[in-house]
Amino acid sequence: MNSTPARNAPSSSGHAAVPGQAGSPHLPVPAPPPAHAAAGPGRDGRAAAHPAAESRPWGAGDPGSIYDYIRVATFAIGPDGRISQWSERAAEFFGVPAAEAVGADPISTFVPRELWRRGRARLERTLAGEEWVGTTPYRDAAGGEGLAELYLMPDSALPAAGATCLAVDLGRLRRIETDLAASEAVFGQTPTGFVLFDDRLRLQRVNDAFASGMGLVPTDLEGLTPHDLFPPSEADRLSAALRKVLATGEPVFDLRFHSAVPTREGNRLWAVSLYRLNGSAGQPMGVAGQVSDVTSRHVAEREADGVRRNLALLNEASAHIGSTLDLETTAKELLDVVVPPFCDLATVDLYTALLSGETVPSAGRLGDTVLTDGSGELRRVAVSSVIGGASSVLGSVTGLPIAEAGGTLCYPRRSPHARALRTGRSVVPEPGRDPLLRSTLIVPLVARDQVLGLVQLSRAIGSEPFDARDVAIAEELVARAAVCIDNARLYRREHERALILQRSLLPPGNPAASGLEIACRYLPSNNNTEVGGDWFDVIPLPGNRTALVIGDVMGRGLRAAVAMGQLRTAVRTLAMLDLDPAEVLGALDEIARGLGDDSVPAGPPTQYGRLTSTADEEAREVYLATCVYAVYDAVTRRCVFANAGHLPPVLLSPGEPARMLDVPPGLPLGVGGEPFEEVELTLPDGALLGLYTDGLVESRKHQLDEGLRAFRAALSDRGKGLEDLCDHVLGELDPHHGEDDIALLMAKVHAFPEDAVGNWFLPPEPTSVAKARELACSWLLARGLDELVDTTELLVSELVTNALKHGRGEIRLRLLRERSMVCEVWDDGYAQPRQRRAQETDEGGRGLQLVSLLAERWGSRRTPKGKIVWFELAL
Repeated sequence: MNSTPARNAPSSSGHAAVPGQAGSPHLPVPAPPPAHAAAGPGRDGRAAAHPAAESRPWGAGDPGSIYDYIRVATFAIGPDGRISQWSERAAEFFGVPAAEAVGADPISTFVPRELWRRGRARLERTLAGEEWVGTTPYRDAAGGEGLAELYLMPDSALPAAGATCLAVDLGRLRRIETDLAASEAVFGQTPTGFVLFDDRLRLQRVNDAFASGMGLVPTDLEGLTPHDLFPPSEADRLSAALRKVLATGEPVFDLRFHSAVPTREGNRLWAVSLYRLNGSAGQPMGVAGQVSDVTSRHVAEREADGVRRNLALLNEASAHIGSTLDLETTAKELLDVVVPPFCDLATVDLYTALLSGETVPSAGRLGDTVLTDGSGELRRVAVSSVIGGASSVLGSVTGLPIAEAGGTLCYPRRSPHARALRTGRSVVPEPGRDPLLRSTLIVPLVARDQVLGLVQLSRAIGSEPFDARDVAIAEELVARAAVCIDNARLYRREHERALILQRSLLPPGNPAASGLEIACRYLPSNNNTEVGGDWFDVIPLPGNRTALVIGDVMGRGLRAAVAMGQLRTAVRTLAMLDLDPAEVLGALDEIARGLGDDSVPAGPPTQYGRLTSTADEEAREVYLATCVYAVYDAVTRRCVFANAGHLPPVLLSPGEPARMLDVPPGLPLGVGGEPFEEVELTLPDGALLGLYTDGLVESRKHQLDEGLRAFRAALSDRGKGLEDLCDHVLGELDPHHGEDDIALLMAKVHAFPEDAVGNWFLPPEPTSVAKARELACSWLLARGLDELVDTTELLVSELVTNALKHGRGEIRLRLLRERSMVCEVWDDGYAQPRQRRAQETDEGGRGLQLVSLLAERWGSRRTPKGKIVWFELAL
């Protein structure tokens, strides 16, 4: 047994009372604290709220005591050295019930045998009136060995008066001391704030870190409530969280609230985590909190969030802006990206010249000395706003007339808008008087060193003004949009030029044709792609015949339009040679192959091989085209068709449904290797012939057969005129796709009146010349064409004489009257007449010169059995 001198021993005349022990005497009631201790003034004039200063009735303390945490036992030893009293705690401490302990020798019962002698001597001295404090080993109820501190107190200074013993479990006590030391170390040395609230939500203790964060010392904070420290709204939130934790035991993590600190400027942002403190019996004792000043972290998080939003905005701009090659659509896509994520109101103004494909009105490029003054005319192509009355808001800011979307405006020379247009740099003007706007940013649209217009961005009241980072993000967004807008501008210029070229190569209006009513339509695609190579033509031929042509050059863009123009010119040239349709397509096939001839020389050879340019590669591009060529004879109503890989014509005869003509398709032009076939049909009076390109009937959304059926069904509406029928067909079929160019050529047959044709056969005799003159004059007089009699008589005489002299076989004379009068002389000779200049000494050779001088037109053409020489006189 170890012993130490007794300290602060109680009076020998009184028992040391331990609450909860059997037989312990009552403690005297302590005197009440002074009045000033309970209600003395606290810091800043507030009443002190220390729990120690509160007056509570005796016995009304909170449940739980120190004995819930350490093991303490008391028992009494009588004058005879035997145990006279044994408490319940002693029975629990030593594991010996009172029945066994009372009357037993404490030395032999609890002290190891090797310590009996020393223990007996110590007990005797204690019974003699000597106090003793020391440690001794013991064995608990579970059989485990422990170390106890004993406090032996004699009941009286007289000999043989007995003693009271107090035993404390040193193991449990040392653990509590260690826990307290660790708590003190964490509480005092941690850089974060720690606070302890009692069950009445008053601060019991705070560490130095929290007190310094509040600009105070720990003693100034003890006894205060959340409402003494924080603004009412934040204090209510914190108090509610404390009550919840105290009531439910569920911790609260990262509760954030704002508070001003006297030693720092501005509001601070705090984050607190709350945990309930429970006693040994599980009863709530208060709430502990860990508090951190997260103001800097919050600022960094906001900046990081801003960077993430800006990156997301740029990614969205890359994916969203420039999806089409349309100026207005691209401008709207920019506003869709920035409103409302970046600003509340935005407009895009472009120079008016851009919208018509012209050059930007500037006297130079960025970096040059001279630029425009920024007051040129602009058109507002897009407006987006989350503020009501967007146009009126912008009008009030700029001091200019309100410009709706689609309207034009000019900025004053000294305005910030004009300065942005003039310098090509962003401008943040001073806030105006408008009550709805907080800040405005003006960013010029600059691409390829040219200012295309400007973008105006505004934020409403309640938003943060534009800062340097916002300006940089806005410039990046607008720069990307500017490139897309400039691409759209260049595309629009090329598209319009190609479209003008293509339209200039098509017949103007509805061309006239003998015996036919013509209606035609050309529609470019409606999806802003490049122009195609669709074309059609109506070519008048001698003998009241008409060539109907429709074709489609494969490919798109300016090259396709140029190739279409070359083929169309070749078709008209070949048609004037009066070739058969199959021969015309054969010659066109040779021409198409010549356009993409591989014989185009490449660049000079080098040590790395033969160099080729992009232009050379394009020149060797294969040109393919489809085409239908038909020749209609108005006198006989016979039509000859030839097809080069094109969709077949559609014929609508009176009283019959529309049908596709069975014309052998052949190979497309430019492929070569196969001759083209002809099909000859007689068209009834009133029949309707339709030629078209694939853009009318073909689409990604349906099969070709479905489009052809819809086309035939649309043609079956017989109650419409030809022009109305064309519009009806386009209205029925074009809204379903419009993915490709559309060319449509409709021809309605009108038979020649019987009195409009005069036809005679004459024998190859000299008398036939006079007979021909007589027949022609009589035919003209019968139709009231007296003014043509003399000229016709002279020219018929010349042509019949040439037929007798240079031709052979039977002579045929035919007169035709429609918009003009045509005279034809047929013979079986193949030799074509040729006009030549006659010398003064020549007796002949002046007949064709005379025909050329007197007739509007004249010419000759081959027939299967000979030739026809004809002339035409105007009515």
